[in-house]
Amino acid sequence: MTAKTYHHGNLREALLDAAEQLLPERGAEALTLREVAREAGVSHGAPYHHFGSREALLAAIAERGFDGLTAAMQAAGGSTPRDQLIGICEAYVAFAVQHPTRFRLMFGPLLAHKESYPGLQQAANRAFFVLQQSAETVSPSEAMPLALAGWSLAHGLAHLSIHAVFDSLPVPVPTGTVLSRQLAHWLLDSKFGSPGKSSTAKRA
Repeated sequence: MTAKTYHHGNLREALLDAAEQLLPERGAEALTLREVAREAGVSHGAPYHHFGSREALLAAIAERGFDGLTAAMQAAGGSTPRDQLIGICEAYVAFAVQHPTRFRLMFGPLLAHKESYPGLQQAANRAFFVLQQSAETVSPSEAMPLALAGWSLAHGLAHLSIHAVFDSLPVPVPTGTVLSRQLAHWLLDSKFGSPGKSSTAKRA
């Protein structure tokens, strides 16, 4: 592994970059500050200037992860509020599939007490707020249960996808992102009716 160099003043970011580089290979449980320092090309004691412990480093990685998840969901398009919410669910699953190790860290037992790290807790809240805001545009009176239902759907599919659970089923199953779109459509149609039926009913 080639040691990285960093410019004066951005040691914290260099350490986080190095940690994220190692994370898929080592896993969060095995990652050490010493390894991160070596990957970043700095002394073994350097990480302690920014992270008081290994858990603090993992919390910072997870905080970055939630920021990335938020950005991915915010970028989800849609010509209608329903389409946007469906796109957000799809983006959630896609993020997990693209960054499985980081996703497991973000929601795993190593960081179960997010309140110990205010920056991490706030980043997690911002991610959920994207879902909540989208749900409010679909149904202001039922925004919270709809946001929770959408989150549960997307999060469950994300975990099933990154653990390859669908691969062992005796029938073919679409990819997690395709399935998230299909099931989100089904959820909204079951609750509010399909858009086509609603407009037909209004004209009648």
